[in-house]
This record gives sequence, C-alpha cells and structure tokens, in this order.
Amino acid sequence: MDRGTFETFQKSIDPCWIEEALAETKKATLRKRRLPAEQVIWLVLGMALFRDLAIDAVVKTLDLALSDGDERPMSSSSVCEARQRVGSEPLAWLFDRCATKWAVESADRARWRGLAVYGVDGTRVRVPDSDPNRRHFGGHPSRRGESGYPLVRLVTLMALRSHLILAARFGPYRTSELAYAEELWPEVPENSIVILDRNFLNAPVLLPLQNEVANRHWLTRAKSNTKYTIVETLGVGDELVELNVSAEARKKNPAFPQKWRVRVIHYQRPGYRPERLLTSLLDTNRFPAAEVIALYHERWELELGYDELKTELLDREEAIRSKTVEGVAQELWGLLLSYNLVRLEMERVAAEANVPPTRISFIAAFHYIRHALVVASFLKPGALPKHIRRLREDLLGLILPERRSDRLFPRAVKIKMSNYPRKRRPPLPPPSAKS
Repeated sequence: MDRGTFETFQKSIDPCWIEEALAETKKATLRKRRLPAEQVIWLVLGMALFRDLAIDAVVKTLDLALSDGDERPMSSSSVCEARQRVGSEPLAWLFDRCATKWAVESADRARWRGLAVYGVDGTRVRVPDSDPNRRHFGGHPSRRGESGYPLVRLVTLMALRSHLILAARFGPYRTSELAYAEELWPEVPENSIVILDRNFLNAPVLLPLQNEVANRHWLTRAKSNTKYTIVETLGVGDELVELNVSAEARKKNPAFPQKWRVRVIHYQRPGYRPERLLTSLLDTNRFPAAEVIALYHERWELELGYDELKTELLDREEAIRSKTVEGVAQELWGLLLSYNLVRLEMERVAAEANVPPTRISFIAAFHYIRHALVVASFLKPGALPKHIRRLREDLLGLILPERRSDRLFPRAVKIKMSNYPRKRRPPLPPPSAKS
C-alpha cells in the first residue's frame, strides 16, 4: 500500500506508538487481512476528517485496504467488522500517548507567569438513537420528555493557548461534569493553572487539584450565592477570604480542612454587571489582579475549541455514526485525536508565521488538510515533501486578525427553540434479570 496518504500526519504519530497501542490492548492483527488493525486506526481518524463520506468510501478515498491481488472495493459490512475487532482501547491509548506529548509541550511554550495555562469544561455530543446507546448514555430529561437523541457527556482538559486537548473523559449523560473533571486531575502537570466555569466551584473538586501536586492552581468565577469571610484586604477590589468546607465533604474526605483560604478579585467591564473571580493564586506581587482578570477570559478559548470540534469537524451533523456503545467510544477517541492532529499542524504553521496558534483559521486549515490528504493519495512518496511545504505556505495566508480586546455587547439568545411537541418513540422495555 502507498502510505503516502497519511505522510503529513505520520511525522506526528510515531508508527511505533500505533504498534504499541495495539500490542498493549491485545488488538494486533495476527493473520493476514485486507484491513489489518493498524489500518483501522487510520480509518477511524479518516472517519473524523471525512464526515460526509460513508465508511466504505473513506477506505477507498484514503486507499486503506491492502490489495493482495484483490482489487474489489471493501463492503461496508467488512469495514464495520474490522472496526469491531479493534474496538476503542487502542484509540484511547494512542490519544493519551499523543496528547501527553503534544499538549504538554504546547502549553509549556506559552506559559503565563511561569504557569502552563489549561482549561476544563464539559459539553455533550449526540449519538444515534439505538437501544444500546439509549440504555447506556441516556438523555436530557425535560418537561417535554427525554431528549430526542441519546447524549454523551464529554469533559476535556485543554491547553488554552493552542486548543490542543491533553485529556478527556466521557460517558453517560447522567454522570455530572464534576465527576468527570475529578478523573482529569491526575493528568494536570505541576506548575500550571486550570481555568474553570463557576459550576466547578466546589471544595471536593478543587481542593484535590490544588493540593495533590506541587504548584497547581485554579481560577474560576464566583456564583451568585457564594459566601465567604474576609480575612485580609490585599488591594483595591482584592481580598483574601475563607470559604467553609461542608461537613458532608469533610466526612467523605477527612483530610479536607474546615476553612479554605482563597483570593477574591472584584471587577466590572463596561456594560456588564460586577463580577468576582476566585483563585488559589494568593501572591499579589507575582500574580497582579489586572493580569489575573485578563487571564480568566482566556477560558472562552475552550468554548471556541468545542465549536471547532462539534460544528466544523463534525460538520454540524445531528449525531456521530456509531450505534453501539463501544463504537461510540472508538469514534470519539478518533475524533479527539483527529482534532489534535489538525491543531498540531496549525501550531506549526503559526510558529513559522510568528503568531499565536489561535490566529490561524481552523475552518480554512481543516479544509486545506482534508484536500491535502486526498491529493496525497495520488502522489508518489517523493513528491510529498514539496506538497506539504506548499500546504503550509497556503496556510500562512489564513492568519486571522487580532482578537478584540473587549466585547461591545453582552451575549444574547437570538434563536428560540420550537414550541412544537417532540416526537417520541415507545419507551424501552426494562432490562432482563440476566443483564
């Protein structure tokens, strides 16, 4: 097979990592197949990059099937069987290996006052309305019934200044964002700061992040009902305060203190109501209030990253493809890894142009890379370096203007959801005693 199809990305994903992922998860192909396990890895990545193609068309477009004298196109059923043989574990392993290298190195290159800048937040992804997906993932309940599609809750840890995802957790929608976030804390490196939404302001969630590894910090916004006792005034609109840790939290973890000291910074932007930031950054000389306020607003980079992932990479489709729980997991790990691959190439282009990675257009870069992969399948391997250089030269012309420093108008909902009742299929029968 001509492996030139994926030469652009192979310099990022070490082929040894793919072999190791398959070996560690015991999914390596033992007998000769037209679509062996290592090709299935690329197939899942191709599914994320070519959302508009059927799965057998992805195999054909990217020339993934080994010929072995058989030039017939592979059927959809054969491709699906190959996916089932590999499962999700190798994709999860490979994502973790790649993300640990790419995202950590990226965050280290763009530190804020010596701290790598990360963000954590959650989102949801619709999946096909099959019985296995509905039973496992569930949906969002409302007065009009459960959501039309089963929903996966996804929480990611992202390097905010490059949008590279360091770690992710996902699963049933009924599990809270806080529970998934707690699973991410072991992935947060030392000498870092994590910016979070105010829903994460919870002692059992943030104390482990702050205490378990040296020099890890957090920054979030106060809730409207957040109460505290002022201990010391540090400056104008800058205070050291104590929060109470609930008895319930201390019962679950006796190591938690009764009082929790944090810093509160008050500020107000023109046209907006006053806000309060809470943070573990207690040193006012090292972390000036004005800079902490500016840093907090980088949290929106994670929202922009989710927009790139769901709106552009998923091509605004109602749901991802897989109708089984294992297939959903495999597809999501492939989606996250593909997103990182696109973002990694954008970071390289940004470095050549001497601009931040967020100044490169994701939409344009994604379409250029898709086109490059298709064209590369028709090129001889020797012609690929020139083609890749040309790709990066083209991407250099996709630099966005600098971000606005201030939003002129508050956010507003402009499209109202329909009042028509939702169509609902009959409820699922209760699971049998054997299950």
